[in-house]
Amino acid sequence: MIQIENVSMVFSNNNTEFKALEGITLDIPDGSAYGFLGSNGAGKSTLMRMITGIYPVKEGSIKIDGIDVFDHPEAKKNIFFVNDETVQYTGYTLKKLKDYYKIYYPDFSDSTYMRILEKLKLPEDKRLSEFSKGMKRQAMVLIGLACKTKYLMLDEAFDGLDPAMRKYVKNIITDEILDRDATLIVSSHNIAEISEICDRAMLIHQGKLIFANDIDDIRSGFSKVQIVRKNRPVTPEELAEAGLDVVKYSIVGSVIQVVIRAGETDIKGALEGLGADVCESVGLTLEEIFIYEMEARGYATDELV
Repeated sequence: MIQIENVSMVFSNNNTEFKALEGITLDIPDGSAYGFLGSNGAGKSTLMRMITGIYPVKEGSIKIDGIDVFDHPEAKKNIFFVNDETVQYTGYTLKKLKDYYKIYYPDFSDSTYMRILEKLKLPEDKRLSEFSKGMKRQAMVLIGLACKTKYLMLDEAFDGLDPAMRKYVKNIITDEILDRDATLIVSSHNIAEISEICDRAMLIHQGKLIFANDIDDIRSGFSKVQIVRKNRPVTPEELAEAGLDVVKYSIVGSVIQVVIRAGETDIKGALEGLGADVCESVGLTLEEIFIYEMEARGYATDELV
C-alpha cells in the first residue's frame, strides 16, 4: 500500500511562495488501478513526484509498504514512474535504455521486454531523439512494464498517441498489470479513459483533495434531478433546508434541474416534503461529476469561488 498522510508542498521562487499541495491524505491499496484527476496545475504531477521520491516530503509523510520513499532505494525499486515529459534520455537508443534500467531494477524481465517490443514494433537501435512524442511514450511504458515493479505510475502517459494506439497501449498495460496483480496509478485529462482502466479515482484542485473513492461509489454519491412543481418552482433555499448539498441549480422552462451530492435514495426522502409533482433522478458519469465539481469552485466559469 502507498500511504499519503497530511502532505503539503510549498515551492519558493524569487521570495514568492506557492502552495502546490495542502494537507493531502490518501491510501492507494495494492492491486488497484487509481486515477488522478484535476485541473491544469492542480498538483497531480507534484504529488506523483513526491510519491516516487523525486521531491522530498517536508510536511506530512509518504510511505510505500511502510517505508519512507525519499532517499530509500528499497522503496524506490518497487515503483516506476513515466512522467509527462519526453526529453529525458534522448541520446539513448532503446537497447541502451534497457541496459541502463536493468542496473537499477533487479527484477527487469528481458522476456517481457521482448514480448512487448514485438507488439509495439519500436526500433531498438534508433536514438529516442529521433522518436516521435508518441513513440517516446511507448518506449517508456515498455521499459516500465519490463522493470516488473509492484507500482507503475503514468503521468499523462497516453499523451501524443493517436486513438488507435492509445487503445492498444492501454490494453497492453492493463493486461500486464492484471497478470501480476500490480498497482497502476495514472493521471489523464481524458476522464473517460480513467473510467475505462481505473477502479478508484481522486480529484485534486488547487492543491486540495476534493474526493477519493471507488469510482462506483463516487458515481452513486451524485445525482442529477429534474423537479417540477406546478404552483411555484422549488428554490435553492428549500433544497438547502431539506438537507441537500446542491452543486448546480438551473431552471429550464418549468423544470428545475439540480446536481446534488447524494445518492438517489437519500434525495428521494429529502424531496418528499417539497410537494413536487414530478421528480426524476439520473446518474452521472465521472466526467460530468468532474465538470460540476470544478464549476462549483469557479473553474472555467466567469464566477470565482
